[in-house]
Amino acid sequence: MSDTKTLPAALRGWAERETGSIAEARDASHPRQNSRVWELVRADGCRFYLKVSPTARTYERETFALRHAAPALGAGRAPHLRASSAEHLALLTTAVPGRPAGELPLTAAEEYEAHRQGGLLLARLHAAGDLTGHWRAEAEGALDTAAHGVHRHLDEAGDRLTEAERSLVRGLADQLRRVGPLPLGFIHGDARPRNLLWSGHAAWIDFERSRFAPVVQDFVTLASGVWADRPRLRTACLGGYGRELTPQEHHVLKCLAGLAAVSALTRGEDHGDPYVAARGRRTLHRLMTGVFA
Repeated sequence: MSDTKTLPAALRGWAERETGSIAEARDASHPRQNSRVWELVRADGCRFYLKVSPTARTYERETFALRHAAPALGAGRAPHLRASSAEHLALLTTAVPGRPAGELPLTAAEEYEAHRQGGLLLARLHAAGDLTGHWRAEAEGALDTAAHGVHRHLDEAGDRLTEAERSLVRGLADQLRRVGPLPLGFIHGDARPRNLLWSGHAAWIDFERSRFAPVVQDFVTLASGVWADRPRLRTACLGGYGRELTPQEHHVLKCLAGLAAVSALTRGEDHGDPYVAARGRRTLHRLMTGVFA
């Protein structure tokens, strides 16, 4: 967390009209330039979070998710939206109990249960929302959209990739264009241990990348990260989810992981985040050597 972001007076005034007088505003931003989040504490100890979305699109996505999909997770399993401001691109939510699962000293059994419940909640989320009209069209076109972006990602990566890696990723993108119908739903969009809170009960936060899409897209970050090191957490998550991925979904997962790896490698190196860059490099290596599972 950063100590440098002070809550602007206009935002504080807007929040206090919704929550009452704020005794303390603590910076709770992630360590990146466009993250602006504050924990607000009233004198009675009641806590809220105020988030300024980085773009209008992420504001619209998170607002929609918190209004129409996240309530399906159940009380205390996702933030409750108290208010939103299109003028400020701001969302005011209740605080959810717990801390990120990836930051807690959990026992093996506790970690397993956190990821099992996380998978259960993703199943509820994927079944939420009204998948009709333009939402269905967007979901059905999501893989084509991902494949179309491969050239931009490869251009941004430049000489960070070998020609063999570039050829691999182009091939994976081409395969996405030939995939048949997949299970669709409302996805979280950034399902990772950082956004999975644990307090004895699991909860998901940070819905700014949520959207209607093939549900397999919600497992790309997990498969490229924590599942690679601890495959038992894959078992836990999909056990809670209620089913294994189909062979076609597993193939799509590999294709999407390749595209995401190039993006992570570039983003991590450009923004001084060695962890993200290393995750991208490792995923590419796993795909090149045929051990991605």
